Amino acid sequence: MISKYVALAIALFYSCESNSHSKAPLEQKEDTLTDVEIIENKLPIADPYVLYHGGKYYAYGTRVNGFEVYISEDLKHWRRSAHLALSPANSWGDRWFWAPEVYYVESKNRFYMFYSVDEHICVATSSRPEGPFIQQEKKPIVTEKAIDTHFYMDEDGTPYLYYVRFTGGNVIWVAEMNEDLTSIKPETLTECIRAQEPWERKQGTIAEGPSVLKRGDTYYLMYSANHFESKDYAVGYATATSPKGPWKKYEGNPILRRDMPAATGLVGTGHGAPFVTPDGGFKYIYHAHANENSVGPRTSYINDMEFSADGVIRIFGEAIHPVVVK
Repeated sequence: MISKYVALAIALFYSCESNSHSKAPLEQKEDTLTDVEIIENKLPIADPYVLYHGGKYYAYGTRVNGFEVYISEDLKHWRRSAHLALSPANSWGDRWFWAPEVYYVESKNRFYMFYSVDEHICVATSSRPEGPFIQQEKKPIVTEKAIDTHFYMDEDGTPYLYYVRFTGGNVIWVAEMNEDLTSIKPETLTECIRAQEPWERKQGTIAEGPSVLKRGDTYYLMYSANHFESKDYAVGYATATSPKGPWKKYEGNPILRRDMPAATGLVGTGHGAPFVTPDGGFKYIYHAHANENSVGPRTSYINDMEFSADGVIRIFGEAIHPVVVK
């Protein structure tokens, strides 16, 4: 079983890489400074997710056919693995690889990658966070079209899978998983979040990119709304007393959007994920558009995140602008 926090801490090609090269210091240890070569002045993934494991951060996201993995010790400097974490040869589908999330499941001593491919949801496993991840049985988790998976193991050991179904727009649903963690119990499917509020419907009827965490007796479901191409793509959340809801949206939504201090200079902010740092604090990784005039290639950023004394989520502070180093 994984804890509620470990559950958190968890088709463009290389042509979008920057040609700029420079030198920058990377502080490996408190008393050691090493020069590293920056090969890209951004972390060039969309729909990003971060897993912290074994003293390192692993970032996965949407960019190529299959999934890359980037590795960091400080959240600023990331090294791209020479090998894909998941290759199309090890997956059921062969196009539209989107929104991977990776979790270490202690009871199985395996890493599980949940992801979307060809608008279906799949799962692959590995013995290492950098992969290779392999889909042992090459078929989707469910037969219907669906995207944006998120895995959550409750404190009682019940596994849940949140994902987006196309039921009157993009709508977030949840189902209990079977013990094998490769299939769901269809009879438990429950609707969670659909786009209904004005801020959620500026472009499209879309609620997507779910992430679930628990604080005290309250479950939080973070999500993004609007079409990802909208400059007003934004993040909100809802709360419940059960992993299956019913969910009540926070009245102060959205909590991350282009007009807010944490997103200064950015547009199209969303589809991110919270993760826990070694000191027990929270951070939030998300993507934004390339610039005011172009959606892609999208780039990932990291901000601080916290819970107020009365349980309100806040994403704040100056964003970390990650870079890729050699």
